Order: sequence, then C-alpha cells, then structure tokens
Amino acid sequence: MTTADIVAMPVSERLKLMETLWDSLCGQAAGPQIPRWHDDVLQERLKRLASGDDTTSSWSEARERIRAQTKAG
Repeated sequence: MTTADIVAMPVSERLKLMETLWDSLCGQAAGPQIPRWHDDVLQERLKRLASGDDTTSSWSEARERIRAQTKAG
C-alpha cells in the first residue's frame, strides 16, 4: 500500500486504518525507549507540583499566554 493508495481512501477507511496501526503499536511488549533524562524531568516536575512549588494553567490561560508571547516577538 502506498501513500497515494491511502490518500485515495475515504476518510472513514483511513481512520480505521489509523486505529488498526495504533492498536498494533500499543500491543507491542517493547515500545519506544524514552530517554532517562525525560523521566528525570517528569519526576522533578511532578514533585514540584505535589509540593506546591509549581502550578498549572488551564488550556485557555496557556493559549492566551502563548498568543501574547508570539505577538510580542
């Protein structure tokens, strides 16, 4: 199957194909290897959230902050 074959498929068929591919990847025993430093950063961020040293933003707040930063730059 080529990219052209996939593009020619109806959207509903492409979605089914995508779900099948995703399911096949999720079913693998050994997924992609995550670098150790990614886990270290995640653990540190979770620790900061739990201790109250860091906070989160709602998506709408984050989106507005990003928009303001891109307009200013």
